[in-house]
Amino acid sequence: MSVLLDPREAHCRIPSEQGLTLFLRHLAPRSEAKGAVLYVHGATFPSALSIAHRFDGRSWRDELCDAGFHVWGFDFLGYGESDNYPAMSEPPEGCAPLCGAEDASRQIERVVRFISEHHGGARVAVIAHSWGTVAACCLAARCPELVDRLVLFGPIARREGADVRQVPAWRLVSLEDQWQRFTAEVPGGEPAVLSRRHFDDWGERYLDSDATSRTRAPASVKTPGGPLYDIVRAWAGDLAYDPAQVPAPVAIIRGEWDSLCTDADAAWLFERFASPIRRDVKISRGTHLMHLEASRYALYRETDAFLLGGDDAV
Repeated sequence: MSVLLDPREAHCRIPSEQGLTLFLRHLAPRSEAKGAVLYVHGATFPSALSIAHRFDGRSWRDELCDAGFHVWGFDFLGYGESDNYPAMSEPPEGCAPLCGAEDASRQIERVVRFISEHHGGARVAVIAHSWGTVAACCLAARCPELVDRLVLFGPIARREGADVRQVPAWRLVSLEDQWQRFTAEVPGGEPAVLSRRHFDDWGERYLDSDATSRTRAPASVKTPGGPLYDIVRAWAGDLAYDPAQVPAPVAIIRGEWDSLCTDADAAWLFERFASPIRRDVKISRGTHLMHLEASRYALYRETDAFLLGGDDAV
């Protein structure tokens, strides 16, 4: 049974196209609502550990609720509280990577249509992180009528790189893997931007996201391989969507030290999105995991400002 992260939080489950169940969490604003926002997580951890995770008692979701938004998060298949793919109980070799961009975008579509219906047919704003931006933009290109605004946090762009390498159906990601990934981008000699105390608390909850994680040595979480494959493809020149087909207002928000979304990556995306309303915001002393770091409040403020709109002429 799923655990409430807030006494006011509501949970629901809806079917995916495969017949597997998608898990959604919703927190309503305490004041008059200004719209609905869906958070789309990245490649290695679900909604409870991103938009809804509280650092010193405060989460990104809390900030968005206080700004007047209904905040929704969901877990892709193979993550968190959603169903696992049956293939995740089989050896990872010899099967196509699970939860690739097209499949993932269909999952987001199911979720967005459910949220829109819940709120009387309104379009839904989307905040997406890292690989989640690829899946979210696939949806925004295919179903532009569903998406109000897009905040792309640390988005993946197309690069001209090496050939696509083989990726397994699923992989294991340990706490040490996460710590190394979370801290690798901070330049030498710079003070840490992620608290070890915060990471240790987050890490226990990360292991809790996979009931079998602590049966392994080292303890590790089973994660679909499709997101990694999509990133490898994008960096080999094959991004899963065409930014020119995305008409929604879009904000690119990234950290100064984000190696997965460099200045060149952001410029490539900015020049190609179709919307006349575009932002490219770079926040100092932030990495690809800025929502867990000291600069997270700057990320919150930039996101609020863009989602609240008021930036086009009447």
